[in-house]
Amino acid sequence: MDETVVKIQNLIKNYAELRAVDHLNLDIKKGEVFGLLGPNGSGKTTTISCLLSLLSYDEGTIELFGKPMTPTSYDIKAKIGVILQNVAVFDELNVYENIDCFCGLYITDKAKRKQYVDEAIEFVGLNNFTKFKPKKLSGGLLRRLNIACGIAHKPELIILDEPTVAVDPQSRNKILEGIVELNKQGATVIYTTHYMEEVEQICTKIAIMDRGKKIAEGSSDELKKMIKNTETVSIEMAEPAEALVKTMEGIENVYEVTYGEGKLKIALAGGEHNLLNILDALKTEGISFGQVYSERPTLNDVFLTITGKELRDKE
Repeated sequence: MDETVVKIQNLIKNYAELRAVDHLNLDIKKGEVFGLLGPNGSGKTTTISCLLSLLSYDEGTIELFGKPMTPTSYDIKAKIGVILQNVAVFDELNVYENIDCFCGLYITDKAKRKQYVDEAIEFVGLNNFTKFKPKKLSGGLLRRLNIACGIAHKPELIILDEPTVAVDPQSRNKILEGIVELNKQGATVIYTTHYMEEVEQICTKIAIMDRGKKIAEGSSDELKKMIKNTETVSIEMAEPAEALVKTMEGIENVYEVTYGEGKLKIALAGGEHNLLNILDALKTEGISFGQVYSERPTLNDVFLTITGKELRDKE
């Protein structure tokens, strides 16, 4: 039986007349990289704040490592590493001193703490910057310092909230590789981001929240099966005649045909030989065309289909 690290049952959190979290249930198993997704205002940040006992909540229960989580659960908190979107380090301390300070909150043995700090510095690749103060670091290096401060004490549960915002591609890649390595070393990870490609790359399980509710959950492949679109074929061509559009609409599995920016786009639901059927129809009609693209839905497609495309205010 898989060990449950985080168990949230029927969580409700209200802000005056606004229900920020609405009967939320989450079950996160040991060893998972759990992606928590949602548009702005969906309740992700509130959920994490309740999980960490930084916020009180109105109803429901939260258990971590099989025990109720409370503001005074210091034994549980020692097992958690938190890396928030807003970098939280001390400007007056250098890189080494910052990591040592945060690690010292949990590790009192000086020899072990030095070992853990050195390992954290090595892990995030800050060996050449140990004497630098935060203001001298680039955005990517600062993010890596933030991560080192959160994981130096070797937590069993790591919560990362938008850790790759506004960093260069090299630092982003280093951060994502680090998260995967931490997971391989045994850490359970909760990961929130707006970058869907990151979620597809590292998360083993994903929950999508909207307006305080969990509206979908599963692996990336499982979530993709929840939407109608399973394939989109794009064909470069001059604007097609209405008769061709009608022909395409009559092909098995086609549910929508649109034209724009020099491309005929054909949306399909199910089927295995859709592209061949479409090309056969074009050949039969004697239609000339340019390049042809076949695309499977991405997690971003799933996200927009499930949550909608309208703009949201920030949480």
